[in-house]
Amino acid sequence: MNKRAIYLLLAAVIAASCCQSPQPYGPVPTEAQLEWQKMEMNLFVHFGPNTFSGLEWGLGSEPESLFNPSALDCRQWAAIAKAAGFKGIILTAKHHDGFCLWPNPESEHTVRESAWRGGQGDVIRELSEACREYGLKMGVYISPWDRNDPAYGTPYYNEKYANTLRSVHDGRYGEIFEQWFDGACGEGPNGKRQEYDWPLFHRSVLDLNPGAVLFSDVGPGCRWVGNESGMAGETCWSTLDADGFSPGAGAPPSGSLMEGNEDGRYWIPAEADVSIRPGWFWKESENEHVKSVDELMDIYFNSAGRNALLLLNVPPDTTGRIHPVDSLRLMEFKERLDGVFGNNLAAGAKVRTSSSYGIGRHHGRNLLEKRYDRYWAAARKDTCASFVLELPQQRRFNLIQLREYIPLGQRVRSFVVEIPNDEGGWQSIAKGTTIGYKRILRFPEIATDRIRVRITSSKAAPVLESAGLYLISPTK
Repeated sequence: MNKRAIYLLLAAVIAASCCQSPQPYGPVPTEAQLEWQKMEMNLFVHFGPNTFSGLEWGLGSEPESLFNPSALDCRQWAAIAKAAGFKGIILTAKHHDGFCLWPNPESEHTVRESAWRGGQGDVIRELSEACREYGLKMGVYISPWDRNDPAYGTPYYNEKYANTLRSVHDGRYGEIFEQWFDGACGEGPNGKRQEYDWPLFHRSVLDLNPGAVLFSDVGPGCRWVGNESGMAGETCWSTLDADGFSPGAGAPPSGSLMEGNEDGRYWIPAEADVSIRPGWFWKESENEHVKSVDELMDIYFNSAGRNALLLLNVPPDTTGRIHPVDSLRLMEFKERLDGVFGNNLAAGAKVRTSSSYGIGRHHGRNLLEKRYDRYWAAARKDTCASFVLELPQQRRFNLIQLREYIPLGQRVRSFVVEIPNDEGGWQSIAKGTTIGYKRILRFPEIATDRIRVRITSSKAAPVLESAGLYLISPTK
């Protein structure tokens, strides 16, 4: 073989190596699930007859005339959500009382029978238009429990409910990114309970809207986190063993919902729902009890900072507008988030890694890139890989944020964060278990020009999308 042939062969080998990428490991998200995870924070909007009655669970016997907001403004909701950094809004279009915020053809307990907008109103329509205007996505909560419908508790009701879902997902309202299924199953007006046909309900949505993410205790698109405190587990896998379980009474144990299952068969990431107020629906008596910015920050760290999506409920008042107390708190929350995460203190660092996959393409510098499709992948057998950030100068920080590149699966079981000690070695300042889409660790403020992240256990060679260092100042 002459020299030219050898050079061409070597060039081909190098080119092939540079083009190689790690293979996915275990379950991975669909495109819709990945885009859902990237949203990170969405607004939940509980609104309906309960807003006017003061109840959390309506009885179903409330007259349609009870629902009559004096100045409903979905554009105000969307403007506030956008300004506060939320990416989508999920509306309780039908709660357990059965009242529908759209003219559902399967029901006679809707806005069509109310005096609001002369019976011509449609909250879903107005919200969908507002979300499109402000570049937000819209989702819907449509409870299968119905305390008003006389068919509830009979086989016929399942088809009525399926048609109810179809009337929202048939395209008339544009894209609906998430369908929120509550597993509550109480008695209807005839004293009977319903045996839900979940396969039918899922088909009714996905046949018309295949890109929708379906929420329930067992997904299949995303799962309830197991509590209403906005708190995911310190260990939080996006994988879950859902077989044998069902929404509601048949749900997995709360520990499994909070933590997922390390070797779960299905990719069903966690969604952490919590209300900005003590209750889910607006009450004037709670205006003085809206959560503080510090409380909201803790919720953020314990949800979005633990590989879950944060769904924060902000309920409109009887006018149909978000109350000034709530909107001001959201703006303060956004200001605090921007103040912390607007400045990545790892910027300008040199990145040294224990290994990289292939030649050059998946190097450590990708950890500081802002493109999601750039990532650092350790060599195939380096399951205990590490990287060091060498900062341009000594910097002070007390937060580290890490993200795995989840299109290739969730891999990391545990890791430790270290800084140099006086003996020339390393000392631990924080440790964690899972990372997933995003993991944020807090620790006492330190000053250093070097920091090391060492993966201590991983199901396969780790693949990390980004790393960041931040400083959150103490509040007075």
